[in-house]
Amino acid sequence: MELPVAVQQALGESASGVSLRDASQAPGSELLRMVLLSDGEGNIQAICRKGDLIDLDRLNKQLGRDLRLMKPREQLRVRERAGLSVMPALPSLTGWPTVVDHRVDELTSVAIELGEQNLAMVMPADDFRSLTAKANHVVFTVDPRSIEVNLNDHGKDRDQFNTAIKKFTGLRIQQRLEDTLELPPLPETAQRIIHLRVNPNAVMGDLVDIVESDPSLAAQVVSWASSSFYAAAGQVRSVHDAVSRVLGFDLVMNLAMGLSLGRALKQPQDHPEGYVDYWQQAIWQAQSAGILASMMPRGERPLFGLAYLAGLLHNFGHLVLAQVFPPHFKLVCRSLEVNPEIDSSVTEHYLLGITREQIASQLMENWGMPDEVTLSIRYQKNPRYDGPFCVYAKLLWLGRQLLTERGVALGAGQEVPQSFYDELGLDREKVEEQFDQLVESKDSIMAMAGMMNQ
Repeated sequence: MELPVAVQQALGESASGVSLRDASQAPGSELLRMVLLSDGEGNIQAICRKGDLIDLDRLNKQLGRDLRLMKPREQLRVRERAGLSVMPALPSLTGWPTVVDHRVDELTSVAIELGEQNLAMVMPADDFRSLTAKANHVVFTVDPRSIEVNLNDHGKDRDQFNTAIKKFTGLRIQQRLEDTLELPPLPETAQRIIHLRVNPNAVMGDLVDIVESDPSLAAQVVSWASSSFYAAAGQVRSVHDAVSRVLGFDLVMNLAMGLSLGRALKQPQDHPEGYVDYWQQAIWQAQSAGILASMMPRGERPLFGLAYLAGLLHNFGHLVLAQVFPPHFKLVCRSLEVNPEIDSSVTEHYLLGITREQIASQLMENWGMPDEVTLSIRYQKNPRYDGPFCVYAKLLWLGRQLLTERGVALGAGQEVPQSFYDELGLDREKVEEQFDQLVESKDSIMAMAGMMNQ
């Protein structure tokens, strides 16, 4: 294969020293990426090793700028002008000012992905240094392997939480977490539903009464039942109708719980560009967890309602982070944008000393939420977690990978080994078929998420 014309021109005389190979065979430490950034002063491009985490705040402080990831539509225009599907890490493709991370200067050879047939071009580091001779060489990345994220010890969460608060707010740490953070109490509707859940004599009328006592919640439940996703026969006229004829007791109970908790905290105005919003993520993961739970062998499958609720609340930490660390939530959003292939837990732990999963599970525990939900939220990023109620956490992890693989922007994804399906007693082929169908119903998912914002 010949190099694209724009790439040949950008390489100049260095083109003779380039060799092509499959990108998957190039050493990870040699692969480079180029990130397009902009602010009110103009555009720049940052080049670093592909696997490193860009510390955007550090870069901005060094340059005296307020850079953030360039808007997707602008990036598309840049690629179209160059006639390329991706922008290889070659400065002269744009001619913009360039910053190169110090770790790149330590390499003996570099590999640059082309985006064509999964190829990468490899060249001696000296040749690459000649291409970046006019660039500004600074320190602006961190090796993610040096960031130790606590994925296993729930007992350490409170200590890490308090350390993070001391670091960023200077507040005196009090004994009760909710007092320290000034978070709202568990909403009354959620309290009533929790009591209903543990009441062995609960009947449908009790749930209908709870939902109808909150007019906004009642309207959303009826709208949900009326959506095309459920294709109910005839018009849904009441909460009772929605529960008895379309959604069922368990689904409405957990839907009402998720809605009431989601409304307990304000939706942040800021969010990472390129990711689906809070309620879309919630619906995708709730549907995923429900599908996977129902496909597990009888006798081993978890409770559908709790799996669905865990999915609905899996990203609740996003809302909590925005409220607890408001000045720093912006840093998290901007960092997630420029580090799309690094899991959010790594980025958040680096910036805040704690992750959204830790902070949400701690709050859920204080609120007295079911352990199945609390622990699944806490360990959803750890496929090897084997503690209490681990099946719920594993379903959230698997659902995320399957959705990410199909283009749903939930963050960085991982490959799923066959052994993981075997462990859960799932037929991989049937699961993938179900998720193909789920993603094909994207419009219905979006419509359902839209109802949650009303």
